[in-house]
Amino acid sequence: QVQLIESGGGLVQAGGSLRLSCAASGRTFSSDSAGWFRQVPGREREFVSSIDWSGNRTYYDQSVKGRATISRDNAKNMVYLQMTALKPEDTAVYFCAMDPFDPLPDDSDYVDSWGQGTQVTVSS
Repeated sequence: QVQLIESGGGLVQAGGSLRLSCAASGRTFSSDSAGWFRQVPGREREFVSSIDWSGNRTYYDQSVKGRATISRDNAKNMVYLQMTALKPEDTAVYFCAMDPFDPLPDDSDYVDSWGQGTQVTVSS
């Protein structure tokens, strides 16, 4: 069993930046892939970005490529998502995810563990 707790969401103006953090506990964090999904009401939870266990391989959805940077600190059991040039369409609840499979599944139906989510609102 793994527990994931996100933080760092909030209200930001279009063009601004923020960094989401995810603290993991309960399972050997350093052996799992990790990542971020997001969801708006009425829509499926969608893949944003993931990172392999070592931090050497990263993946991004086309919608955030060039504006997002995912990273992890295995010594601190933390995953981060830095986002810049935010757009109103980035508004969503962002969920931290972990899975023993590498790479992290990009279909939310197959992801093993989730955080509770953190709201990101980008105003125009």
